[in-house]
Amino acid sequence: MLFRKNTSFDEKDFDSIVAACMANNHHAQRHLYKQYFSYAKSICLRYTNTAEESEEVMNEGFFKVFKNLEKYDSTYPFKAWLRTIMVNTAISYYRKHKKHTEEVISLEDAPYPHFDDDVIGQITAEEILQLIQGIKPVYKNVFLMYVVDGYNHREIAEILEINEATVRSHYVRARARLQHLIKQNYPNLFPTGWPIKTFKGNEN
Repeated sequence: MLFRKNTSFDEKDFDSIVAACMANNHHAQRHLYKQYFSYAKSICLRYTNTAEESEEVMNEGFFKVFKNLEKYDSTYPFKAWLRTIMVNTAISYYRKHKKHTEEVISLEDAPYPHFDDDVIGQITAEEILQLIQGIKPVYKNVFLMYVVDGYNHREIAEILEINEATVRSHYVRARARLQHLIKQNYPNLFPTGWPIKTFKGNEN
């Protein structure tokens, strides 16, 4: 059980909350969980396909958070540390539950997307994230890690255990697929005759 002992803590003092959590104070752990629930859930929802999967990833992620709090460096933003754990947990979940095949795509063969900032500006972040769910997971994960969560190509390659060239090609492929989905779902945002690349094989 994560929630056990009771020790005092100040809800306005983050360091005291962390200290109480490490002492297995169930009230402090519950407080920390509630405080970062929405943020963690939003991360897990991006990297999973269903609400049930996101719940499983988030719960496992918070278990790792409480288990490894002594490793948290208080000079480092807690949300960034939490995000790293949630992303890594989501990636581990994907590897465990999905058939993961590294698909190497040359940059020359991948369609290069041409985004119009005015078009993107007319779509909400929530709508874009919803469209991203229509991208093949191996591409989607790279796209989210790079664009949303701020990892560079080298870091992504290390986490996913693939080479940087593959990371770059997956990213380009993901952007191209997103472009296709935006054109498909919001055709009114594009001028008549706006070109869209076709895809070979199953890109879902």
